[in-house]
Amino acid sequence: MKNEKVLLLNELLIDKKNIAIIPHYNPDGDAIGSCLGLMHMLNKFGHNTKIISPNSVPSFLCWTPGFNEILFFDQNEKHCCEAIANAELIFTLDFNDLNRTGEMVQFIKNADAKIILIDHHQNPKDYANLIFSDPNISSTCELLYEIFLRLGFEKKIDKTISTCIYLGMMTDTGSFKFPSVTSRTHDIVSNLISMGIKTSCIHNKVYNNSSESKIKILGRALENLNIISEFKTAYMFLEKKDLESLNYQKGDSEGIVNYGLSLSGVNFSTIFIEDFNDEKKIKISFRSIGEFSCDNFARKHFNGGGHKNAAGGKDHGSIFEVINKFKKILTNYKTDLSK
Repeated sequence: MKNEKVLLLNELLIDKKNIAIIPHYNPDGDAIGSCLGLMHMLNKFGHNTKIISPNSVPSFLCWTPGFNEILFFDQNEKHCCEAIANAELIFTLDFNDLNRTGEMVQFIKNADAKIILIDHHQNPKDYANLIFSDPNISSTCELLYEIFLRLGFEKKIDKTISTCIYLGMMTDTGSFKFPSVTSRTHDIVSNLISMGIKTSCIHNKVYNNSSESKIKILGRALENLNIISEFKTAYMFLEKKDLESLNYQKGDSEGIVNYGLSLSGVNFSTIFIEDFNDEKKIKISFRSIGEFSCDNFARKHFNGGGHKNAAGGKDHGSIFEVINKFKKILTNYKTDLSK
């Protein structure tokens, strides 16, 4: 992290300002944790901060400290647009392409505010005035913690901020199992625990708080599990009719793709999900073990991207057309998937 960037950010924060903090569409734990952690920190310095989310959040994140202060663009467009227009600074967290904000994108582009990007995904777009980007770090929350330290905010990090940061670090590392986890990650977690956070409580609120529909959705996805042993690949799918019949709620499919990697001999797992409102839109999640790059695969073939071992994508067509496309593409990666 370059010192001049930290100095520039510090200068921008010297005077009290109207600040908008924006996560990506369909925000996850890292997006919500980093946005709320930043909000709590900036509020300590007297800034007027508003978090504006493009759409709603899964129920297992609604307990996060400060959640009730989040504005949702899909529920109150007028209020959100006013907050963006009045902002002097806009922070975009946990994404690096403004298109990830959905229908908010044009309002952000039209804003007079300076934009600060904080993110850990690869290949950031050039839309921000100040960019803090590190694809080698485990999560946006871990990066945010490091920024706080460089700004000299360490003594301002309390239990509330620590809880938000831990949430993002835990969820974006698969409970600290992913290869992105380093000794520094654990050092930071140790510091957060020393602030009094209850790690088991946070874990239970996220992972042991499933609804009936979520368990049934998981069951249906596992019924639709297919293994392609030749390419050490597993894939699952959920059709719109599955989501409707099982009373799908936002967040119910979160994490299902990881189950494929629990199978012996599988290095690459994928799930295809029909959009609840348009069955011709297919959402895809990719996970891998080892050297196979989900990010490269998603960017090249499925209009997506993310991290080396975890990425997302999308396609159009029937779900089985997209699956057949995927299976044909796999034939070009036999060597890579065998490593």
